[in-house]
Amino acid sequence: MSKNNTASGKGNNLDPWYGNYAARAAGLAASEVRALFAVASRPEVVSLAGGMPFVSALPKDLVIDAMNRVMEEQGPTALQYGSGQGVPLLREQILEVMALEGIKANVDDVVVTTGSQHALELVSKLFLDPGDVVLAEGPSYVTAVVIFKSYQAITEHVAMDDHGLIPESLREHIASNKAAGKRIKFLYTIPTFHNPAGVTLSWERRIEILQICRSEGILVLEDNPYGLLYFGEQPPSALRSLESEGVVYLGTFSKTLAPGFRVGWVLAPHAIREKLILANEAAVLCPSSFSQLVISEYLKTADWKGQIDTFRGVYRERKEAMLSALTEYLPDLTWTDPAGGFYVWVTLPDYLDSKQMLPRAVTELVAYTPGTAFFGNGDGRNNMRLSFCYPTPEAIRLGVRRLSTVVNAELDLLETFSATGPLSASGGRGSSEGPPPNLN
Repeated sequence: MSKNNTASGKGNNLDPWYGNYAARAAGLAASEVRALFAVASRPEVVSLAGGMPFVSALPKDLVIDAMNRVMEEQGPTALQYGSGQGVPLLREQILEVMALEGIKANVDDVVVTTGSQHALELVSKLFLDPGDVVLAEGPSYVTAVVIFKSYQAITEHVAMDDHGLIPESLREHIASNKAAGKRIKFLYTIPTFHNPAGVTLSWERRIEILQICRSEGILVLEDNPYGLLYFGEQPPSALRSLESEGVVYLGTFSKTLAPGFRVGWVLAPHAIREKLILANEAAVLCPSSFSQLVISEYLKTADWKGQIDTFRGVYRERKEAMLSALTEYLPDLTWTDPAGGFYVWVTLPDYLDSKQMLPRAVTELVAYTPGTAFFGNGDGRNNMRLSFCYPTPEAIRLGVRRLSTVVNAELDLLETFSATGPLSASGGRGSSEGPPPNLN
């Protein structure tokens, strides 16, 4: 059968079923972040690439005790199929979590998913047809871009600056797509401690962007994994706190508890919620009853707010270590100074290419994520995302020092072979200054 497929032109030498895939399968590709995991997991490599939470800061007794109580008191239920919408008690507790960001909602409008990325995939499945347009910040979350592409949608990147997505750029994208007869299905945004840029959308812009989308009939998909992980002042309330019918909100326990449970949620308007439940049941039948009940028990018995505060302290220390190391070892570069979350967005001189530098960096035993991973159009070549969430402060400092060896070697090489003389690097700055005026 394989030979016949190959002979008829349906397959190829590597995959005899190539010609049988749906057209949308062409959009499935390994992200640059995932491709780095195998290398970054080597113990000798300092990984500043992946956004892995520092789960060791979570006392394991808290989780073990919750697991034991669940199995002793609810074992048969925990090991059985459950509801496609999620455990009712956990959905009520999720309301308490969202209330910390100003959200008031009904428990019936919460749908539990297998991580918030699963929620993102379900929303995309419900809304996206081939050729549709998704508006998203530039840069944007790498796997979101992959998901949109897998549904044959077009991701258009809206410019950002140090205050987040720029409303005027959003207006321009909406106008140009309407003029071209293209359908904009939603705006995908990470307004708080953005991945990868690290910036936070200002309160004034939150209001303005919601007004724009409301007047244009554009749904807002708010992704908020990091909102409770602030380092100083609490950030502005979530977009969903201002708008209920026009915002679909995605949340997760991956960053404030542990990603291994794979539990996230969607808060959606009633009509969308009903379709999400059906889509959830079609995809996974039901999210894990065991994981949900363990998290519910944890929220009921542990000081989960205090644990989140512990995580804040851990990540604050790591961020400060990274910015200090960047200031010492790479003072001629520019970078963002996040007020929370996991990431620093670094801008290289225009003539450097972070993707081409990566093999040299791995040779020097340091890994990062090239900026091109966060764009659907090839932009971001002179950017890189550095994650400070997982390595120790000492490892972060070592990683940045190794990275400086790579960057300076590239600069020396370009200067040596430049026909026009020495190339001037971008002006340096301390980490207390603002990021570049436009993150595109």
